[in-house]
Amino acid sequence: MSPRRAVFLLLLTAGLPGAAQAQPPVRDASVEELVDQLALPKALTRGLRNLVPEKRQIDLVIQFDFDSARLQAASKPLLEKLAEALGSERLQALRFKVEGHTDAQGSAAYNEALSARRAQSVLAFLQTSGVAAGRLQAEGRGATELLDPAHPQAPENRRVRISTVD
Repeated sequence: MSPRRAVFLLLLTAGLPGAAQAQPPVRDASVEELVDQLALPKALTRGLRNLVPEKRQIDLVIQFDFDSARLQAASKPLLEKLAEALGSERLQALRFKVEGHTDAQGSAAYNEALSARRAQSVLAFLQTSGVAAGRLQAEGRGATELLDPAHPQAPENRRVRISTVD
């Protein structure tokens, strides 16, 4: 494989401009898988220093009690792995946004408020798990960025997105 083709393939998999692809929300992942999804690949950090990467992000299935921001116990193991990943050497210098997303059921104002409370709940969990408060910010997005716009009430639209902040 030519060096030029190798760089092109790396760019496609690195989350750089033009490489964005909607992925289904993650229900379970290892710490290393979370780190790999949120960190710039090691190969790019050495050879392509002048490129400005797009933000890295991952959508997680985080379950809450109905009509509530209370985390369900089933989601805590994934959030514990996320907290460990955020403390890893590859991610420890980065800041992250925790975005809450809802489906389209209910009013826009209600969904925005609920998603903000849920994002704040995840942020609080990460802080109590050792992630510094200064590295995190929470934001509610309501139903403004549906993963499945053809099915606005689909479960995959209800998620928490973790993304790097410039």
